[in-house]
This record gives sequence, C-alpha cells and structure tokens, in this order.
Amino acid sequence: MSTSRRGLLVGTGMLAAGAAASARAAVDPAAAGGDAAWLQGVLERFAGFGIKASGGPGDTASGAWVEGDLTALGYRCERQAFETPDADVRTATLKVGERTASVYPQAIVKTTGPGGLSGPLKLAATPGSLEGAIALIVLPFKRWGFIGDPDVARPLTDAFARGAAAAVLVTTGPTREVIALNVHPTQPGHAKPVATLAPRDAEPFVAAAAAGQAATLTVDAVVGRRAAYNVIARLDRGAKKTLIVTTPRSGWFTCAAERGAGLAVWLSLAHWLAAAKPRVNLEFVATSGHEYIYYGGEQYLEHHAPKPADTHLWVHIGASAAARDWHEFGQTLRPLPTPDSSRVLTATPQVIEATRRAFKGISGLEAVYPADRANAGGELVNVIEAGYTPAIGLYGGHRFFHTPGDDMRCVSGELVAPVAKAFRAAVAASLPA
Repeated sequence: MSTSRRGLLVGTGMLAAGAAASARAAVDPAAAGGDAAWLQGVLERFAGFGIKASGGPGDTASGAWVEGDLTALGYRCERQAFETPDADVRTATLKVGERTASVYPQAIVKTTGPGGLSGPLKLAATPGSLEGAIALIVLPFKRWGFIGDPDVARPLTDAFARGAAAAVLVTTGPTREVIALNVHPTQPGHAKPVATLAPRDAEPFVAAAAAGQAATLTVDAVVGRRAAYNVIARLDRGAKKTLIVTTPRSGWFTCAAERGAGLAVWLSLAHWLAAAKPRVNLEFVATSGHEYIYYGGEQYLEHHAPKPADTHLWVHIGASAAARDWHEFGQTLRPLPTPDSSRVLTATPQVIEATRRAFKGISGLEAVYPADRANAGGELVNVIEAGYTPAIGLYGGHRFFHTPGDDMRCVSGELVAPVAKAFRAAVAASLPA
C-alpha cells in the first residue's frame, strides 16, 4: 500500500547481537523471556511516561522508547506521522454559588473563553425548554468509553435541540471518577461546550440543577492540532507472508492498565518472535490516536499495512488486556490479586479453536467468540472488514477505564503474564513448521 499522505518518518534499523534461537523456538511459546518480573518492568516504564494523550509528551516518549527497544532487536522502525486534535486547557470548572468543581473538557473541545458561560443549571431529564441553560445530564451506571454511545448521544442531542448553551455529563461509573469519552476526529461534533463531571462531585450540582440555580461553566483552552505518530517495526525474514501484531499506546490519562497491559504483551511477543525466527515476516505496530476512534489504526490500515493476501495472521491486543479486579464496599474499592474479567477475545474460524486452547482457564478470555461485526471490538472491526483473516483480537474496559486513576494500582506483571503466555501459544499454533 502507498505511504501515508501525511508522511512516513523512517528510522534506522540495526541488527541485534545475540545467539540464534533453536529451530524449535519458532513454535515454543515458553521461549525468550517475558516473565512476570520482566513484564512488571515494562509496565512501570510505560506508566512512568505519564499522560498518554495522542501527540502529547507521554505518548511521544513511549513511542520513542518502544522504537528504540525494537530497533535493538533488529527490527527496522518507521514513524507514520499524522495529526490529532489538541487542547491546552487552562481552566475547566463548573461553579454554582461558592461551590466549584473541576470538569474534564470533552474532545473535540469547544471553549467558553476565560470568562466562562453563565446561565441556569438545569437537569436535562426535566421536560421543557433549556434555552440558554447549562444542561446537566446524569448518565446511568456504565463503564463509559465513547461519546457516540446512544446513551450519551441521545440526551446530548436532545439537550442542544431544546436550546442548551452547554452540557455537563455526570459519568456515573464504578469508581466515581470522571470518565473521558472517545470521539471521532473528523466527523462534526457538538458546536457547543461539553464537559464531564466526576460522580463523586456531582451531588450538590444535581441539587442546584433541580432548583435551576445560576451556574458558570468555564472551559478556557487553546484548541488546535498536533503531530502524532505510529511506530511500525518490521523484521523481514524473506517470507511471502507477514505476521502483524498491533496495539494502541495512546489514551486520555496514564492508561497503566488500559494501554500498558496490552503494550507489555505486544512487546513480549516482539522479543519472543525476534529470537524464535519464525518463517514469516514480522510487523509490530504501536498506534497513537486511539482515543479519536482508532485514528492511528485506520492510518496504518489504509496506508501501510501489507495486503490481506500477504498477511499470515493479524493479532490485535486492545484495551484492558490484564487489569486488576476490585471488591466494591459501598463507595470504597479494595484491590484484588485477580484480573477483571470484563475483557473479550475474538478469533476468526481458522484460528478460533487453537486460540480457545491457548486461553483456557483465563477469566473473561476463555470464551473466545467468532471475530465478526457482532463480537469484535476496537481496531479489529476495521481489520476484519478490510478482509484480513485469520485474525485474533482482544478488547475490554476495566473499572478505572478512561479515568485519571488508571495507574499502577490497576495492573501488575503477575496479572499480565498468563495473557502474554496465552498469546504466545496462540501465535505459535499458527506458525509454519
């Protein structure tokens, strides 16, 4: 396929030193490291880069890190460049009387200006005009992820149709933290300011909205676009077909479990396969732009991916691959040593039985579903629709999904290790003898 019209930044590759793996290593999922301690180091390194918003310092630094790591293994690394929306937020608050709460400006950000937007705060669920009001929309309980979710889109569209000047979404979820919502980067969004409010801060504002009290929403930001990039690492083996392994690395916050777990599995596979020397070419892709509805993945698929006929297998490791589970005691969460089962694994018919064997006994992943439009999630939907098969894909949404609290409390090498081992086994089963 052609190079991206936004440009492909080409890095240099170096042959890695080291002894050759045995012939059996090509099909041995236990080979080449990747144990819990090694995975813990990967997770801590990734989390240490901070917020992973697409094109921001944390996203850029994490991309450079994996690029350097794979270059040292002998992969030839390239940067596929594109642009994503950006907002340098100075102030984001909702104020009623003497009470002020921080809000999270919803991308693509529409500003109020430094002076804010004032008007009556009204519950959107109440019938009648919202002309000039700040609509408060209390969402039902859910692990939210996308502003296009009908349960978000319908009340938002309705509130603006009734004249609301702005809207604040209370993202009712399992942690009581504010939840950021993914959005499409090019489709028309709402022309008026939208922000999300943490459920733990919402009670006084819900009471104020019920009474129609005066409020001020301030979203003061410099809005524009900034450069982002996919890391594409290729190791040619002189084969006719290529094994593609993709994972997103960007997200709204630190994303230690949401993105870090998948990236750790991805990097483990890259190390193992570099040593194993299977009889397929390797292409490992860490995409940015995920929070803009898989934008980086779409750029790779459209402009750089090998053709379906030239692809041996496509493995996509999406969100929340191995996040911690929590007990809920009222409004308190207590960490468990076990993984959150809110994760889904799909595979196409050619590899589904081998994938089921590989993931047997792993909670949430042992019931491998057919990879089709009804079951697949994340970037794998576009991959399948583009004709790539066989394919395997994972996606999920843990309790701290899309929240500021998704830090190292939410993940560990011990949680990731069984998933990494299972992916190795599934891939090994597909490799030519």
